[in-house]
Amino acid sequence: MPKLIRITTAPISLNVLLPGQMRYMREHGFDVLMVSSDGPELKTVLEREGCRHHIIPMTRKMTPLGDLRCLWLLYRLFRKEKPDMVHSHTPKAGLLAMLAAKMAGVKLRLHTVAGLRYVTTKGFGRQVLITMEKITGWAATHVWPNSFSMMRFMLENKLVAAGKTEVIGQGSSNGVNLSRYNPDRLLPEKTEAIKQKIQYDPSLFYFLSVGRIVHDKGMDELLLAFARVYDKYPKARLLLLGAFEDEVDPVSARARELIQTHPGVIHAGWSNEVEYYMHIAQALVHPSHREGFPNVLLQAGALGCPVLCSRIDGNIDIVEDGHTGLIFTVKNEDELYARMEWALTHPLEIKQLASNLRLRVQTHYDQPVVAEQLRQKYLSLLPAPR
Repeated sequence: MPKLIRITTAPISLNVLLPGQMRYMREHGFDVLMVSSDGPELKTVLEREGCRHHIIPMTRKMTPLGDLRCLWLLYRLFRKEKPDMVHSHTPKAGLLAMLAAKMAGVKLRLHTVAGLRYVTTKGFGRQVLITMEKITGWAATHVWPNSFSMMRFMLENKLVAAGKTEVIGQGSSNGVNLSRYNPDRLLPEKTEAIKQKIQYDPSLFYFLSVGRIVHDKGMDELLLAFARVYDKYPKARLLLLGAFEDEVDPVSARARELIQTHPGVIHAGWSNEVEYYMHIAQALVHPSHREGFPNVLLQAGALGCPVLCSRIDGNIDIVEDGHTGLIFTVKNEDELYARMEWALTHPLEIKQLASNLRLRVQTHYDQPVVAEQLRQKYLSLLPAPR
């Protein structure tokens, strides 16, 4: 039985980005060991995946001494476990795991790229992040961007050797759970409870945003564009589902003021039941400045929720402008305003775009389909049994 180590910096990534995938590999012939730092999500991950887990105290921040210690701990772990392959996700885990696996003599060192942090940074920090990506790519034997646009960007910017890169299937790290994100599977009582929570009014038009409330997610231009929409269409509402992360990437003072005081903005906080909000919203707006392969667009697509998104890598792999959704230039408040106004005033047309997107998601991104494509890739890399 081939041994596979799956590693992310924190357990929240195992829980949110890769749910069910480790279990799938375990049930289909792999001895799977999960690795991450400790965290509140770990109990859920262990119960769901049914795989062993080893804690390495990695952090998302740059901590040179702590990172060197984690590199040494990973090296010792890999020497002890002797895995056939190590597969990493997230930047810090990728850097440390690929270096440690190379040092430990692991022959198959696989890294999935689901986004590049440096594209929205400047100065010395940007150069550090670029160097991290290049070192990770050098140490890995295979680098798998989770979208075709991401792969093109990485090759154009010489982040990794062309012979190492490949997109598995049609992209995505884990696809979407079509059993969960299915309008026919939603519980009416939960839908009603959420409607009561936000004081839902069927005569209003709800734009929904799902994700961290930070500058890089496009929150500043979204809020400014929505304020203009509301001035013209008072029945518009903007429903924000996410939490502030002021210590990482705060929104502007004006955006914060709009969230706190604007009569058309509803800040519902974070929720683990995003499917219910997508079900009752008339459109999802995703103005992010950078993405890998955004799960939120797959989730909305599976539920038949119309999508408006920025023209960036990842988004453009899922949404085709005018066919499966609406696309606007990233950071462009005027274009975003125009797209929101069009969605609000063309309800039948926007629903047809959503129907087209749902068919695409169902065809290519069902989780078992994505997991099986990955398993087949694993098998193709393993040496033939003697």
